Amino acid sequence: MEGLFQLFTKSIFIDNMIFAYFLGMCSFLAVSKSVKTAIGLGLAVIFVLLLTIPINYLVYQHFLKEGALVWIDASYANVDLTFIQLMVFIAVIAAFVQLTEMAVEKFSPSLYASLGIFLPLIAVNCSILGGALFMVQKEFGTLAEASVFAAGSGIGWFIAIVLFAAIREKLKYSNVPKPLRGLGLAFIIVGLMSFAFQTFLGIAM
Repeated sequence: MEGLFQLFTKSIFIDNMIFAYFLGMCSFLAVSKSVKTAIGLGLAVIFVLLLTIPINYLVYQHFLKEGALVWIDASYANVDLTFIQLMVFIAVIAAFVQLTEMAVEKFSPSLYASLGIFLPLIAVNCSILGGALFMVQKEFGTLAEASVFAAGSGIGWFIAIVLFAAIREKLKYSNVPKPLRGLGLAFIIVGLMSFAFQTFLGIAM
């Protein structure tokens, strides 16, 4: 259990998808102008990660990796389908993003309208696909580890976009020099927040 807690906290603060790997920056920068929309997109990202990473883990373990098909027949022991893992992962992600989009449109039309094109773009959000690829790279031994990693990564992305949106809302009332307005200052803030999150590397896990 201690190992799962360490994995969870590390996924949120140390291996944060935004501040450690800068994955999902397109929607992160575009939707973070309002805390309300940032919360909506952040929850959608958590939802998609929580569903897709465990499913992709099972697909990889039982169908894609070398020797995974041995449960069908011993003659498939040398079959390696990892060369199609990218296409399979994207297909799973796209399917669940479509379900998420339909659910948001039904239960929160105002949020759906405010997110606009960036809700379906979760399907190509680098943090979602990155989570699936990191899941393979980290070689998790159990479904529980993959699920905890998914939860931590999603919550880390959620915290990042909500904090960033809160800062950007406050900046509306600040006298920012004209050359720095917009994305210029946004990139500076992201860099400073990234440095701040890197201080968590000093925590003894």
